[in-house]
Amino acid sequence: MTRRFDGDKILVATHNAGKLEEMEQLFAPYNVTIVGAADDSGIQVDGLDGAPGVYTADWAETPNGRDFIMAMTRTHDALIARDAPQPWTARFCSTLVLAWPDGHDEVFEGTAEGTLVWPMRGKQGHGYDPMFQPIGHDRTFAEMTFDEKNAISHRADSFKKLIAGSFG
Repeated sequence: MTRRFDGDKILVATHNAGKLEEMEQLFAPYNVTIVGAADDSGIQVDGLDGAPGVYTADWAETPNGRDFIMAMTRTHDALIARDAPQPWTARFCSTLVLAWPDGHDEVFEGTAEGTLVWPMRGKQGHGYDPMFQPIGHDRTFAEMTFDEKNAISHRADSFKKLIAGSFG
């Protein structure tokens, strides 16, 4: 049985403004303040043996910050170079951890399965959203509204598990 959370502030391990916005929207009904601090998710591409995975943000690093168009182009080019069979299956993975000051941790993992599309589509979201089309949908995360994406994303999956376990 998981421990119930009864605080009013959660430190979310990310500096990504888009992720913080998603988490603020998800936690809004629970009157919890979200504070950003490291990356909590990544994309695993089957045709690249699970890369970039935990290094997703690293693939976007430039001397001037992160460039996810460059990262998505790198991913596409690597799939082409490997002659990876299509559809290019992938999944977004998210891990949320509630960590208490006494050392107790609760871990909640979520995924969103899908395929990678090229060319990129959509202007919403962040990261690899313009390239990721979730299973059962004909639009990428970047073509969906925040509410549509937040209903089916990897973060929504791990968040639902967190709420059921620690807020329910």
